[in-house]
Amino acid sequence: MLYIGIDLGTSAVKLLLMDGAGKIQKIVSKEYPLYFPNPGWSEQNPEDWYDKSIEGLKELLADCDRSQVAGISFGGQMHGLVILDKDDQVIRPAILWNDGRTGEETDYLNQIIGKDKLSAYTANIAFAGFTAPKILWVKKHEPENFARIEKIMLPKDYLAYRLSGTFCTDVSDASGMLLFDVEHKCWSREMMEICGVKESQLARIFESYEAVGTLKPELAQELGLSENVKIAAGAGDNAAAAVGTGTVGDGACNISLGTSGTIFISSEKFGVDEHNALHSFAHADGHYHLMGCMLSAASCNKWWMDEILRTKDYSGEQKEIKVGELGKNHVFFLPYLMGERSPHNDPNVRGTFIGMSMDTTREDMTQAVLEGVVFGLRDSFEVAKSLGIHIERTKICGGGAKSPLWRQMVADILNIKVDIPESEEGPAMGGAMLAAVACGEYASVEEAAAKIVKVVDTVEPIPENAARYEEQYQKFRRIYPAVKTLFPM
Repeated sequence: MLYIGIDLGTSAVKLLLMDGAGKIQKIVSKEYPLYFPNPGWSEQNPEDWYDKSIEGLKELLADCDRSQVAGISFGGQMHGLVILDKDDQVIRPAILWNDGRTGEETDYLNQIIGKDKLSAYTANIAFAGFTAPKILWVKKHEPENFARIEKIMLPKDYLAYRLSGTFCTDVSDASGMLLFDVEHKCWSREMMEICGVKESQLARIFESYEAVGTLKPELAQELGLSENVKIAAGAGDNAAAAVGTGTVGDGACNISLGTSGTIFISSEKFGVDEHNALHSFAHADGHYHLMGCMLSAASCNKWWMDEILRTKDYSGEQKEIKVGELGKNHVFFLPYLMGERSPHNDPNVRGTFIGMSMDTTREDMTQAVLEGVVFGLRDSFEVAKSLGIHIERTKICGGGAKSPLWRQMVADILNIKVDIPESEEGPAMGGAMLAAVACGEYASVEEAAAKIVKVVDTVEPIPENAARYEEQYQKFRRIYPAVKTLFPM
């Protein structure tokens, strides 16, 4: 049988067709606009997600035996606020995960309601990108829109609703809303009361690998598929990427160098970082995970290449950076172009170069951007180590993971082994695997991961580089405390 994984990203939707053995048959990608109506704001039109997904599905299925398609599932950008009225019409553009407008609402939740209460209710504290602060923002600034809300959704769940007619979400994506009791996997009544929402406005909760329904008859006809094609709940992009890289079970680690950057540590047991610097979420395998998330990762390199250097030759810009010289750069870059989440929880901080001199080169600046992202990931890695979590190796995925230089920096700066999966498709692959589990091709997510995911290479840390980077990291971690009072500017 064939399974489709839909990765609803921030810049594009990626659709992947996989057979039952895990072999990728075809991949299609469709871009859509991203809007920044005010500084620090980030929005998209949910209709664009749906239109491009249908367009992508038609292209994906053009040359295959459509009778073999058994299931569809998702990996999706997390935290976005999608609100529908009583007629199922989108009320306003979706407010995305990297939107920083909710500073006041976040402070209200953390300072007035209190971090201890939030952590007790949801296992997490408020971050500007989470969904609950966005609901409070709409309630305060757009009361007429708030009054019209019939359904509150996350981005990928809007697709699931349009495809199946089921108002649903999964435990991993719901974990990032600050409305969800992660430990007990149910909506938090206390948080619903704080945000002024009713449980009827919130979706029915599923495990990521559970079927929520089947493809709508009219869509099945339009796409040439059976009406029996199952729609599985899917997962937040990082949990889906973890499934796609085989990061399931206890103590496994995955690093994603996508638009955002994450360090993801799976666990069979529920646990909370006492300072809430890491997120405590449910995982797509039925268990839990800890995650550090930085808002700008590969997007930092994209900004540097596209907007500043004005080039698309990403690999060419890295050619002159010598692996044997890593750890000697005198230029540092704070990768906070959209503010920062883990571990600083500071929506106002911005990106910063420091340490330039008259002999600083183009390559030094490029190297600093790449290093700054990994130093930022190490901040969360250090929190995990402080909890007694010992990590010797990690999987890696995301667009940035295609760079051999960047992969080496991850190995050296974190001083761990970096395993390269055969497929770097992350959330789309994970979505297809969840669909396969929902259709009974595999008995569990763990079984699917064990049989499908293959490691094709391992990047070892270079001891000399790791030693130099240890000194560099200690300098890096002193920069944010020194400059944070300068923002907002």
